[in-house]
Amino acid sequence: MSIKKKGCFIHFNLPIKGVALPEKFTFPFYYEPHPLAVQAAKQLQNYLEKQSDEFHNFGIKNPKTAGAIGKMFGVLLVKNEANEIGFLCAFSGKMLGDKSPAFFVPNLFDANPDGAFYINGSKELNVMTEQIKQLENNPELLALRKLIEKETAIFQQKIIVLKSEQRDAKRTRKEKRTKAKTELAPSDYDKLLESLGKESIAIRNNVRDQEIKLQKALEILKAPLLKLEKEIADLKTKRKEKSVNLQQGLFSHYRFLNIRGEEKNLHEIFKNTPKPSGAGECAAPKLLQFAFMNQLKPIALTEFWWGKSPASAVRRHRQHYHACMGKCKPILTHMLAGMEVDDDPMLVNPAKEKKLPVLYEDDHIILVNKPSGLLSTPGKFIADSVQTRMHHKHPEVDGAMMIHRLDMHTSGILLLTKNPIYHKFLQRQFVNRTIKKRYVALLEGIVDGEAGRINLPLRVDFDNRPHQMICYEHGRSAITDWEVIERTSTHTRVYFYPLTGRSHQLRIHAAHPLGLGCPIVGDDLYGVKADRLCLHAEQLAFYHPISKERMLIEAKAAF
Repeated sequence: MSIKKKGCFIHFNLPIKGVALPEKFTFPFYYEPHPLAVQAAKQLQNYLEKQSDEFHNFGIKNPKTAGAIGKMFGVLLVKNEANEIGFLCAFSGKMLGDKSPAFFVPNLFDANPDGAFYINGSKELNVMTEQIKQLENNPELLALRKLIEKETAIFQQKIIVLKSEQRDAKRTRKEKRTKAKTELAPSDYDKLLESLGKESIAIRNNVRDQEIKLQKALEILKAPLLKLEKEIADLKTKRKEKSVNLQQGLFSHYRFLNIRGEEKNLHEIFKNTPKPSGAGECAAPKLLQFAFMNQLKPIALTEFWWGKSPASAVRRHRQHYHACMGKCKPILTHMLAGMEVDDDPMLVNPAKEKKLPVLYEDDHIILVNKPSGLLSTPGKFIADSVQTRMHHKHPEVDGAMMIHRLDMHTSGILLLTKNPIYHKFLQRQFVNRTIKKRYVALLEGIVDGEAGRINLPLRVDFDNRPHQMICYEHGRSAITDWEVIERTSTHTRVYFYPLTGRSHQLRIHAAHPLGLGCPIVGDDLYGVKADRLCLHAEQLAFYHPISKERMLIEAKAAF
C-alpha cells in the first residue's frame, strides 16, 4: 500500500466517500477516534512496522534490550485550500536527536537554525557536568572520604568507651553512698558525699574535654575534604542556575499559534502555573502548529502508543489515548481557541436518569447500590452524587454521611451513616481493615494463575491527572488480593479483595504488566472505553455501630 505525500502533508490513498467528516474538532482530553482518524493511524502504524531498531528502539522485537521504550504518536486529519483531505503525523518528545524524520511534522523548536543560545548553553552545561564528574572521582577526594570515615568510627568508639567509664563510675559512687549511709557517722557521710560530688564533676569535665579534643582533631582532618566538597557544591549550584536560565530562554522560543493567528509562548501559557518539563513536545501541539502555519484546517485528532510500556504507567501497544492534562491542556486550550470543538463529555452527568437503590436502611446506617456513572461525592462540574441525593433524602442528618467512596464509573455497595458518632466508628473499621470488601471485574484477556496478591505502590500522575502511576519512591502502599472465577476464550472474570483503598487501585493493578496485565473491560483510562466499566463492589462485611453484630451485604453485578 503506497502513501502519497507532499512534504509532511500525507494524502489518503483510500476513497473516503461515504464517510461523514466530523462537524466539530475532537475534544482532545476525552474522545473516541473518528473512523478516518483511525484509518490514518493504521497507515502510520504500517509505516512504523517497517522501521528497524535504528530508527527508534520501541522494544517490540526485543523488549529487554537497554533503552527500549515506546512512544506516543499522533495523526491529525486536515483539509487544504483545495478541499483535499489528508493527515499529518507526529510523535511526542524527541527522536533521532533533535531532528524529525521526513514522514513527520518538524519539532516546534529546532536548535540548529534559531537556537544557537541553546546549543552553546547545552555545551557549557555538558562541560560543567564533566568537571563535576572529574571532581567527584578525584583520588584525593575519595582517599579523604575513606580516611574521615575511618577516623569518625574511631572517634565514635572512643566516645562510647568514655561514656561507658562514666556510667561505671556513677554506678560505683551510688554503691558507696548506699553502703556509707548505714556505716558512717553523719559528718563523715557528708564529707563522702562532697568527695563523690567532686569526683562526678571531674569525670564529667574530663569526658567533655576529651570529646571536644577529639572533635577538633576530626574537624582538622575534615578541612581539606570540606574544601573539595564545597568546590563541587558551588559548581553544581552554578550548573543548576545556568540550566534554569537556559530553560527559561527555551520557553520563550516555544511559540504556539491558534486558528486566529494569535501566538503565545510557554511563559504566557503557563503564566499562573508551573511549567512541566517537556511541555510543547507532545504530538498534538506539533500537529496543530504545523497545520496553522501551512493553512491547513484541522478536522480530527487521535493519538496512540507504539511499543513497550514505561514501567510506571499503563501504555498498551497500538492503543489510542487522550491528550495529557498537565502538559497539553493549557497549550491546547490556547491552540483550539476560535475553533468549534466537541463538548467536554465530563461536563455531562451520565447518571442523571439512573436510580440509586437502597439495599439496607435502619435508624443508623444506609447501604446503597451505586450505579456506574454516578459520583460518590459532588465533582467540580457535576453536583449530582450519592452524597447529594442522600442529603436531599435525609435533610435532618447534620454532618458527613459518606464513609467511603467508589470511582465514578465503578458500581456497587456504598455505606453511609446518619450520625457523626457512628461515622467515626465505621470509618475506623476501614482504617483498621476490619471491613472486608469484595469486587467482581471482567478483564480483557486471559489471566495467568488462579489467585495471588498484587503489591504495587501508587501515586497520582502529576502531568496527567486523574491517572495514577506506579512509583516505588513516593507511591503509597497499594495491595490487592485476587482470584479467578471463570475464563472464556477472550475474557477473565475475577474477584478483587483490596487491602488498601487507593484511587484507581484495582484498575491499575488489573491493567499494569506487573499486575494482571489485563485491563478491566470498559476502562477508559487504562484500557478501552465501552458502555460501562465492568467493575462492581458486590460484597461488604462490617460491624454494625449499635448492635456490634457482623453484617454482610451483597449486590450482584449487572454485567
